[in-house]
Amino acid sequence: MEDPSVEKIAISGPALASMIQRFSTSRGAVDGLIFGHVSLIAPTLSDDDSSSSSSSSTLIATVTSFFCSNSSLSFYTPSGRVDPLLLRRLAQPQPPSSHLLGWFSGRRRTHLRPSLREFAVSNSLISNPNLTFPIQNSPVPIAVDLKPCLFFLFASPISDQTIHTHEYRAYQFRSSAHSFDPKSIDIVNIGPAFRGHYGAFSPNSQLPALPCELRVSPMNVDKGEESLGQLKKGLKAQSELDMCAEGLEVSSLSRLMGSEAVNYTSGVEELYEKMLVKIESLARQVENSSAKIREQEDHNRKLRHKATRTAGL
Repeated sequence: MEDPSVEKIAISGPALASMIQRFSTSRGAVDGLIFGHVSLIAPTLSDDDSSSSSSSSTLIATVTSFFCSNSSLSFYTPSGRVDPLLLRRLAQPQPPSSHLLGWFSGRRRTHLRPSLREFAVSNSLISNPNLTFPIQNSPVPIAVDLKPCLFFLFASPISDQTIHTHEYRAYQFRSSAHSFDPKSIDIVNIGPAFRGHYGAFSPNSQLPALPCELRVSPMNVDKGEESLGQLKKGLKAQSELDMCAEGLEVSSLSRLMGSEAVNYTSGVEELYEKMLVKIESLARQVENSSAKIREQEDHNRKLRHKATRTAGL
C-alpha cells in the first residue's frame, strides 16, 4: 500500500532553535525523538469547478515537542535496529494528542544527507506495527494510519568557517520506495501573528542554563578616566534601562512558551522597542563624539604644521 505523503512539516521557531542549541552544545553526535500530530487540510475552492475532489487535500505534520538524548545510539543498536523497550521508555509520557512522528540526528562536520545507519533506523522504526497513529481533522474516517516516518538531520560545516552555522533538513521515509523524500519546513516565527502557536510547544527537556554575569559597578571605574557628570549620566541611563527590564530576567525566558506566552511576549516586544530607541541615542552620541575627535585632530595637525614652519624660520 502506498504511504500517505506529507506535504510539509511545521515547527515553531523556539522548538527548532532549542533542537539546534542542544546539538551545538553537545560534545559529539546526538539523536532524539520528535512528537506532534498530522492534520488533513482541505483545499480551498476558488470556483464552481466540479472536477475538484477531496483527493487534493494535503497532510501537514506539526512538530510540538522533542526529546534529545545528548548522545547517539539512544534507542537503537549500532546496526540500526530499534529497541522497543528503550523507545517506549523515552517516548513516555506524552499528551494524548501528541504522537511519535519520527526522530532526528545531529552530526558534526558531515554532509547533509542520511547515512546507511539512519536509513536502517528509519526503516526499523516505520516497520513497528504498534507505532501507528490517526490523522486529525479528517472529514471522513481514513483507513490508513500513519507511522513515525519523519526524520530531521542536523549537520555542521565540514570546513572551518568564520561564521559558525548549522544546517538542517527534513525527510519523510517512504517504506514503499525505501528512500528518503525531502520535505519543506514551515517555521513559525516569533511575533504577534504567531502568538497562538506558543501554547502548542511543550518541550520535554528544560531550557539550557544561560550564563549571566554581574555588571561591574560604575563606582569601580577610575575617576581620572571619567568625569563625575558622565558617571551620573551613565547611572541614570542604567537605572532607566533596569526599570524597563524589570520582570524580564533571563530566568523568566521559560514563560515564552505555554499559556502565559501571549501576555509575556507583548512585554518583551515593548522592551525591545525601548532598547532600539536607546541604541539609536547611543549611536548618535558616538557619531557626535567621533566628529569632535576628528575636528580636534585636524586642529592639532594645523598647530603642528604651524610650529614646524616657525621652527624652520
